[in-house]
Amino acid sequence: MLHINSLQLNVHHDENDLKKKLAKTIGCNIDEIEEYEIRKRSIDARKKPEISYSYSIDVSLLNEAKYLKKNKALSIAKSVVYAYEDAGKLEILEESKRPVVVGFGPAGIFAALLLARYGLKPIVIERGGCVEDRTLSVNKFWSEGKLDTESNVSFGEGGAGTFSDGKLNTLVKDTFGRNKFVLKTLVEYGAPKEILYDNKPHIGTDLLTGIVRKIREEIKELGGEVRFDTKLIKIENIKDNKKKIEVVNKRDCVHEIIECENIILALGHSARDTFKALKEMGVYMEPKSFALGIRVSHSQHLIDVSQYGNKEAKFLSPAPYKLTFKSSFDRGVYSFCMCPGGFIVNASTEDGRIAINGMSYHKRDSGEANSAIIVSVSEEDFDKYSDSKDPLKGIEFQRRLEEETFNMGKGRVPVQRLVDFLEGRESSGFDNTNLKIKGSTTLARVDKLFPKEIYESMKEAFLDFNRKIKGFINEDAYVAAIESRTSSPIRISRDESLQANISGIYPCGEGAGYAGGIMSAAMDGLKVAERIIEKYKE
Repeated sequence: MLHINSLQLNVHHDENDLKKKLAKTIGCNIDEIEEYEIRKRSIDARKKPEISYSYSIDVSLLNEAKYLKKNKALSIAKSVVYAYEDAGKLEILEESKRPVVVGFGPAGIFAALLLARYGLKPIVIERGGCVEDRTLSVNKFWSEGKLDTESNVSFGEGGAGTFSDGKLNTLVKDTFGRNKFVLKTLVEYGAPKEILYDNKPHIGTDLLTGIVRKIREEIKELGGEVRFDTKLIKIENIKDNKKKIEVVNKRDCVHEIIECENIILALGHSARDTFKALKEMGVYMEPKSFALGIRVSHSQHLIDVSQYGNKEAKFLSPAPYKLTFKSSFDRGVYSFCMCPGGFIVNASTEDGRIAINGMSYHKRDSGEANSAIIVSVSEEDFDKYSDSKDPLKGIEFQRRLEEETFNMGKGRVPVQRLVDFLEGRESSGFDNTNLKIKGSTTLARVDKLFPKEIYESMKEAFLDFNRKIKGFINEDAYVAAIESRTSSPIRISRDESLQANISGIYPCGEGAGYAGGIMSAAMDGLKVAERIIEKYKE
């Protein structure tokens, strides 16, 4: 099979146009093309108003050697095969040898799935509810303001990524084929096939909920267990490398002890009480820099025209954007988790505190585009408010700002017109009743929420962003607060064997500080599962 890069076609092309262009570029007849596979597709908008798709394609030809020698644009196609894709079967005779997975977000789901396919019958404990129950509790919170602190936008089956845009792009190089394995699995369970090759693939909350439920069912069919509403309380070392895990079921308040040898800690970045418990158990961790700020929402049409031009704005799918800036305070400011055609959502997990996120359904048809605009923060910021030796000081920094946000909005998500946020004034005459926000809102002085360096850095950045996207600062755009859970504020240390300072404990995913989104978390979950599989093979 041969490979060809940068095949450009007008965005209005069809499959026949693609085959014709492929044949012309290669210099062959169409009937010499036996089959082809799109490896990557992206939108090239550098020459607006003429927009094109750029393809990377693997193609099988009659007489490939002839065309490979003749055409320098062709190369031998290279395919990375995931070594663990064809599951073998390992037998576990003792119940106490079954691995335990703590957390059922992307890292936990794919770690448990791989373990189950290898016959290791993992036990999964997840503090939140199954996706069906979790959806009910989330919708109740948004409509009635009644927060379930154990099952919400961040806790429960699928993790925080379930109630998000479902973006599947990652900067992690796919040297071992894990990325492709994750995407293929998602397609197997109902994701659109386009995620296998789109440059910026996304699924959407409405599809993700069904996909994670189907993966759960496979894990169970293979002998694994998934225990919802079950929270980790304590891990205790006992003899012969065995461990006792104490858990409690939220529904019946029954405590249980699970004996095991290997534990995967696939925690989310909001599992603050669990981080505290792990610290008290002697699990080594350290504070980590992250970023925080606000969410800004614009008309999706404004973003589409900016990115694609008037000619193609209505034809192409809702456009994303990516913006970066370095402020005079030496702070990085950037857009994050941008949700085309999406909603801002109240993603709080603790009473008396507010945190927000962004979410889109698969069609991305809300009419608004929102994105976090965040500023980097570090230990130097945390030390102003917390014990400088506490590895959890980043969490306390988050909490302080989330409490101020809650008080500012009197329990509702505080919003402000963007122009008023930048000018430092109240938003009078701004109707906040029909905003694309899941959860109740109120007008407030969001500009007063942040320390000076963070606020001034955002102000500088918005001026720069307005030059890059014409009309980015306008009377209809608005901001909401606070985007504080961009990534984990701690890292649970692990060695070359991917174990924590206590052997048999494998921290992984976003909460442990080793991932930054659905794909990187899922890939890290696979990575630690592989290490456990190899231990059982010995």
